[in-house]
Amino acid sequence: MPEKSTLLLPEPRSCCVPCPFCWRQVAGMQGTDSMRSTGSESWRSWDWRFHPNLLVTGRLHFPQLALRRRLGQLSCMSRPALKLRSWPLTVLYYLLPFGALRPLSRVGWRPVSRVALYKSVPTRLLSRAWGRLNQVELPHWLRRPVYSLYIWTFGVNMKEAAVEDLHHYRNLSEFFRRKLKPQARPVCGLHSVISPSDGKILNFGQVKNCEVEQVKGVTYSLESFLGPRTYTEDLPFSPAASCDSFKNQLVTREGNELYHCVIYLAPGDYHCFHSPTDWTVSHRRHFPGSLMSVNPGMARWIKELFCHNERVVLTGDWKHGFFSLTAVGATNVGSIRIYFDQDLHTNSPRHSKGSYNDFSFVTHTNREGVPMRKGEHLGEFNLGSTIVLIFEAPKDFNFQLKTGQKIRFGEALGSL
Repeated sequence: MPEKSTLLLPEPRSCCVPCPFCWRQVAGMQGTDSMRSTGSESWRSWDWRFHPNLLVTGRLHFPQLALRRRLGQLSCMSRPALKLRSWPLTVLYYLLPFGALRPLSRVGWRPVSRVALYKSVPTRLLSRAWGRLNQVELPHWLRRPVYSLYIWTFGVNMKEAAVEDLHHYRNLSEFFRRKLKPQARPVCGLHSVISPSDGKILNFGQVKNCEVEQVKGVTYSLESFLGPRTYTEDLPFSPAASCDSFKNQLVTREGNELYHCVIYLAPGDYHCFHSPTDWTVSHRRHFPGSLMSVNPGMARWIKELFCHNERVVLTGDWKHGFFSLTAVGATNVGSIRIYFDQDLHTNSPRHSKGSYNDFSFVTHTNREGVPMRKGEHLGEFNLGSTIVLIFEAPKDFNFQLKTGQKIRFGEALGSL
């Protein structure tokens, strides 16, 4: 019986610099010095022999070796190039059924995480394109079928709309921003804080350790969300001592606590938001950022989601001290409008992520800011999104809520 021979392969060249992966991929299969050919040597001069270890369950390893060689080249690329080359494989890895690309993990490839993959999607650009599409006027005959499909999908109650005739709305943007009948949302006068919008209660309670829960068990930093406190002589807040925490800087009165409430607006909800109490708006801070989805499932998945997304923070004071309302943008919600702020332009290409823009409503002619009455129109979204209330109140403030409950504009959030 003939002696079993081996297939000896030439030693591979490194991709660009000595790459441990390239050396490992043919470990135990390198040839002798006489077989390490140069560019002038011919493949025919090599002594090709068969190695039984190349057979695994009856299949050759040649495709796997070639794949390892390609992955070795990827490992030597720069980070941007590697991200670009790995992105298509990652998409296929998560989309194809039955784990079709999972065998790639056996040869050293690892997919990008789902969170990192989702964050790489150009949501700002897509949202701007969606905004342009929403403003396209629909033909008269097409309005009813398009709006009826949306109503059926998201459960919109058109009986509450000020105009029920679907042909009245020229484009999707007008339909999203539809007004309600005057008596559709009575404002509760017995409680000090009401819901500023329709939606679902994601979380509420006291702010503890400068952390706020976006959903149960998932928190974000209060300072990252609101941004650093800046005090000027025009603002009605007095600076706290440098040793105090950020939370203590917001609480301006002794014996008070800081509270929060998160309300998620679904695509089928009423998209305008109103003043939740009688207060004065003195400052606006706009954070350009991503426009990722803010639905509860995504909020559980991505930590500090609200800090990554574009948002508009309105701060001021009410009868018990500090009060703020933050409108958080989301996918296809690049447009956040504040009715009394004509200088605000959200999801604009001129604004870069990671920065913020401040604007003060307190001037030499207006020392108080913008007064808002409870229930007064404040702003609107162009589709669903999230409202976050953070405010100061006495310790005996009680929320009249349950996590996960549906709420409508004008209903009570809490009172003393």
